[in-house]
Amino acid sequence: MSTSETSRFVRLRVDMVLEITDAEALSGTALESLAAEYGEPDGEHAEERMQAESAVREDGAEALASLVDPFDLVGEVPGVELAQASWSSEIVDYDPEDPGDWDLDDERDGEEGDGDVAP
Repeated sequence: MSTSETSRFVRLRVDMVLEITDAEALSGTALESLAAEYGEPDGEHAEERMQAESAVREDGAEALASLVDPFDLVGEVPGVELAQASWSSEIVDYDPEDPGDWDLDDERDGEEGDGDVAP
């Protein structure tokens, strides 16, 4: 198949497990970000802002999801334009000593460009 016959679109999947080491700092940063995004607490989107603030106070995964922006991740990458993005986060049980917790090979059979990076 020639280059002109292949798609120019690429789906990039990133799977990360993060440890929340300071829930107050995380939720505080998320609340600051929401305040900047929504403006005045009694403004046009007051109810939406209150729901978002409640979610980030109660759930670290929600706070994290509100701060991570796929547009920021690839916005400065030359030669690409983000066509569509979705993301989510969830609290998970994770044991860093259990290699089965990070066995993604079954999900990625046949995919190119895979690479695991561990700190």
